[in-house]
Amino acid sequence: MIASNAVEEYLEMIYRLEEEEGVAKTNKLVKILGVAKGTVTNAVERLERLSLVTHSPYKGVRLTRKGRAIALRVIRRHRLSECLLTEILKVEWEAAHESACLLEHSVTDEIADKIESVLRNPKTCPHGNPIPKSDGSLYEDASQSLVDLGSGRRCVVTKIVNESPAILQNLKTLNIRPGTRVEVLEGCSAEGSMKIRLQEGERRLSREVASSIRVRGAEE
Repeated sequence: MIASNAVEEYLEMIYRLEEEEGVAKTNKLVKILGVAKGTVTNAVERLERLSLVTHSPYKGVRLTRKGRAIALRVIRRHRLSECLLTEILKVEWEAAHESACLLEHSVTDEIADKIESVLRNPKTCPHGNPIPKSDGSLYEDASQSLVDLGSGRRCVVTKIVNESPAILQNLKTLNIRPGTRVEVLEGCSAEGSMKIRLQEGERRLSREVASSIRVRGAEE
């Protein structure tokens, strides 16, 4: 199936929300895409007619096997474009995501294969997220959200699942990237923030930022 840019955009966003939260809620799609609720409702109904998603009222939207296959191709082109932008063109880490959003719809699967070959088969994008292979397979790690860790835990950042420019700029300022070692000093409080220790010193993270960071145990 040849999908339009709009269809690809929705499937990619649904995939990312499933990746972050387990399901894509329509109100979250409205917020992220910045469109009217009716626009999202109509788009989801169309995707459902095309057998690309299933939608359960009050439960959210999930990709079908067919929809997931298209989403993974878009994600592959996106993350390989991010690698190309940062490694070859030296685009800043926090700016690569938005530029890749434009490239992903124009880069063909064949060009994506060539980018992968030139870059010597990178396994993850610059933000640590796995790059789907051309056959649709995807490496799944055992990481967990930083926000779920309690005080005293030590961990290593594996990936940043929310690649919005504001989040990435914040993390760049804090010098938090995949590979950064973190010690949790205070778990996420009722006010929605947590205190951590980095090599540079102690820092406080909002729940939104902390939930965007996936980590593994420091001893793994």
